[in-house]
Amino acid sequence: MAGTLTVALDAMGGDSAPDVVLEGTKLARERYPNLRYMLFGDGSVLEPAVNGSPVLAECCEVVHTDTVIDGSMQPSQALRKGRESSMARAVQAVKDGDAAVAVSAGNTGALMALSKFILRMMPGIDRPALVSLMPTTRGESAVLDLGANVECSDENLVQFAVMGAAYARLVLGLSRPSVALLNIGTEELKGHDEIKQAAERLREVEAHFDFTGFIEGNDIGKGAVDVVVTDGFTGNVALKTAEGTALLVTELLRRAFRNSPLAMLGYLLSRGALRSLRDHLDPNTHNGGMFLGLNGLVVKSHGGANAAGIASAVGVAKDLVEGDLLQLIADDLTLFAGALDVDAQTAVSS
Repeated sequence: MAGTLTVALDAMGGDSAPDVVLEGTKLARERYPNLRYMLFGDGSVLEPAVNGSPVLAECCEVVHTDTVIDGSMQPSQALRKGRESSMARAVQAVKDGDAAVAVSAGNTGALMALSKFILRMMPGIDRPALVSLMPTTRGESAVLDLGANVECSDENLVQFAVMGAAYARLVLGLSRPSVALLNIGTEELKGHDEIKQAAERLREVEAHFDFTGFIEGNDIGKGAVDVVVTDGFTGNVALKTAEGTALLVTELLRRAFRNSPLAMLGYLLSRGALRSLRDHLDPNTHNGGMFLGLNGLVVKSHGGANAAGIASAVGVAKDLVEGDLLQLIADDLTLFAGALDVDAQTAVSS
């Protein structure tokens, strides 16, 4: 089919692979009928499943791989032993031009290492950053880095801000997203040197986003800004805390509604609102992060995603390709670098 977009799927990645990946692909086929898929993994398992499903058979090609990267494998091990794994071959398909984007629910560290090794970095970017959407009271905010880099320099944080803003412009449909650095306070004197230096640089230039300074952790859920920038250690803690809080709220509500017949009646009357709350907090609804800064598109699904979550990740992948995110980031990096150069020249001349 002319113009068909091909997605490379790591069929063996994730807690319940390959079954959940196959079910997610079926659901994605319903949502996005023009997509095609390359399924990388154990052919003895995937071939019968695909051939036995008319839905999968019409849109999937199985590529057999002998190796699978498990959740305990270190990134260095993945680079040494996982070059022919389902994960690596899916990323390689993007490098070779056989697929427009790769999607994996597998080991995050291994996926980052393999993606960086195979695809390399975009000019002007030192490290990739994992970005995803988090639910807020205003809708959704993009948060990065969510675990790709434990420690970050001020330069890394500045690059993350530029890339995150480009991501938000595309995924959230914003012309000028607001951007802030996650800190232990909103005052300019708060935080370590790297974050203060990053803030100083971001305030210096005019770009395709509005830098608002610092926010605190409780501002994320409020949707105080469209893009939250932090290092991978802090970002991953914030993400897991938010997911745990969502589970806590759901469980406490479930217990409260079981306390009495009157409470049960209240549940029956409020089922619609509660269902809406559950869907808004469900990680599968917002599933599909991305490693920004690579010379290719790689989408990271949550390892525990269900079929709906896998389909959501595929939807994110589709939007990123169709919106030409890589070119958007490249253009914004050029604009930002040019603005910094102009400011530096102005400072010298004055």
